[in-house]
Amino acid sequence: MSPVLQTPDSRPYASAKWGGSAPPGPVSTPTRWKKVLYERQPFPDNYVDKSFLEELRKNIYVRRYSYWSVVFESAVVIQQLCSVCSFSVIWWYMDQDLLSPQKLFGVGAAITLLGYFLFDAVDTGAERKVYGRTRWDDLKSSLVFIAFTYGFSPVLKTLTESISTDTIYAMSVLMLIGHLVFFDYGANAAVVSSTMSINMAIFASVCLASRLPRSLHAFTMVTFAIQIFALLPSLQRKLRAYTPWTYICVTFLFALFSVAGLWSISAVGALLFFLLLVSVAFLCPYFLIRLQLFKDNIHGPWDEAEIKEDLSRFLD
Repeated sequence: MSPVLQTPDSRPYASAKWGGSAPPGPVSTPTRWKKVLYERQPFPDNYVDKSFLEELRKNIYVRRYSYWSVVFESAVVIQQLCSVCSFSVIWWYMDQDLLSPQKLFGVGAAITLLGYFLFDAVDTGAERKVYGRTRWDDLKSSLVFIAFTYGFSPVLKTLTESISTDTIYAMSVLMLIGHLVFFDYGANAAVVSSTMSINMAIFASVCLASRLPRSLHAFTMVTFAIQIFALLPSLQRKLRAYTPWTYICVTFLFALFSVAGLWSISAVGALLFFLLLVSVAFLCPYFLIRLQLFKDNIHGPWDEAEIKEDLSRFLD
C-alpha cells in the first residue's frame, strides 16, 4: 500500500478582545517534515511529502552488454561441457577396451607437459615465483601424486564392488552435473564453490574407474580426471587473461575434439551436443541482451540502507 499524502493539522490561535477590537493573531507557519526518526514531529508514521517520488530512479544498475563480449565469456561454459563430454567418451573407450591405458597415460602426460610449459611461458613464470616454487618442486609433486595414485589403484578398483553398477552410473551422472553447477565460471554467486566442484568431478571419476577391467585402467582414468578437471581450467584461465585469441582457439579445438569423439559413439548424441554448444555460445548471449530491454527495477528512499564504506579497519 502506497503511503498516504497527508498534511499536518494547524489550529489558528484564538482571537483575544482588546479594547473592543480583536487584533490580528499570529500567522501559523506549517511545520516542515523531515525524514528522520530521532525527532518528534506532528505527522503520522506513514506521512511522506510531495518530494517522495522525486527520488524515484529506474534501472540505474542495468549493464550494457556487447554481444561478442558475452560470446567470449561463454567460452568457459563451453570448456566445462566439453571436459565432461571428453571424460565420458574416454571412459567409454576404456570400458570397451578400445583404448589402452598405456596409450592414454602417454598422450595425457605429453599434453600435460606441453600445457605446463605453455602455462609457464604465458606469464614468464611470475605465478610460480610468487609461491616460491621451482620446476623441480613441481616435478617432485607430480611424481609423488603419480606414485600414490598408482599404489592405491587396486583399492580404487575394488572400492565400490558392493554397489550395483546402475547406482554407480547414477551417482556419476549426478556428480558430473554438480561439478558443472558449482564450477567457478567467474560469477560472484553463493552457489560457486571450486572445492566442491573439483571434489564432485574426482568422485565421479573414481566411481567410473572402479568399473573398468583392471587396476591400471583405474589409475589412468583418475589421472586423466585430474588433468582435465583440475589442470586444464588453470591453463585456460591463464590463456584467457594473457592471450585471448589463443584462448578462443584452444576452446574451439577442444569443442571440435569433443564433438568428434562423441560422434564416434553416437551420431545423434553428437548432434544434440553440438546444438547445445551452439545454443550456449550464440543463442544464450542474444537472449541475455534482448531481455535487458524488459528490466524495470525501481530504486528510491524506500530501499534498505547500504553501507558502502570499507569498515575492515575497525576489525581486529
